[in-house]
Formats: sequence, C-alpha cells, structure tokens
Amino acid sequence: MASKRPSVLKREREKKQAERAAMKREERARRDASRGEGGDAVATYEDLEGYGIVRSDRDRDEREPR
Repeated sequence: MASKRPSVLKREREKKQAERAAMKREERARRDASRGEGGDAVATYEDLEGYGIVRSDRDRDEREPR
C-alpha cells in the first residue's frame, strides 16, 4: 500500500501525535504525584530570618522551639 491517500497519512500522523501527547501528560501526572507525596515544604524560623522576615517572641507559636 505505497500509494495511500494524503488524508489517510495525515490522520495517522495526527493520531500518533495525540498518542505521544497523552503519554507525556500521563508521565507528567505520575511525576507530579510522586513529587507531592512528601508534602509541602514549610519554612523554618531560620529560613524566615534569612529572608528578613522576623517575628517578635510574643508572636511566635507556642509549638516552636525557643
């Protein structure tokens, strides 16, 4: 079948392109899901000091070590 019509070839290319795009979306979703399992990182008091964001001792949460 060397003489396929251009429209058939175009549909085949579009189908392959759609399949590749779907595979990339699934891979990205898996990567994002595995990255999210660790939870969100939370800045420590020392991190905030490094950015110039400092709270006074009376505003600090009771759960934070002093």
